[in-house]
Amino acid sequence: MDDVRVERVLRAVECIPCGSVATYGDIGDVTGESARVIGRVLALWGSNVPWWRVCNSKGEIPGHSAEALELWLADKLPVKAQGSLKLVDCRVNVAELKDQVATVFDGLEGNS
Repeated sequence: MDDVRVERVLRAVECIPCGSVATYGDIGDVTGESARVIGRVLALWGSNVPWWRVCNSKGEIPGHSAEALELWLADKLPVKAQGSLKLVDCRVNVAELKDQVATVFDGLEGNS
């Protein structure tokens, strides 16, 4: 995968504010990538960004539930009894995220 695509995903994730989450699809919408690509980028290169603020449409991060739960609680995110997020209460406004991300994409190679 090309470095610019990876960097766009990582920068978009960095823009998710504390107390909010986005789905893989939300980040895909913002970056022009598929949800699967978002998951792959986070799995391979996401350790230095707030990866726990990106979840699936069920409010889960499969394979990382225990670690994510700890970080969700630290971020004061609303968690259901079964350990998934209450997305309706914490999902980021995608339009606002797009606006914010546009400014951090400036200067990236391949952006025009």
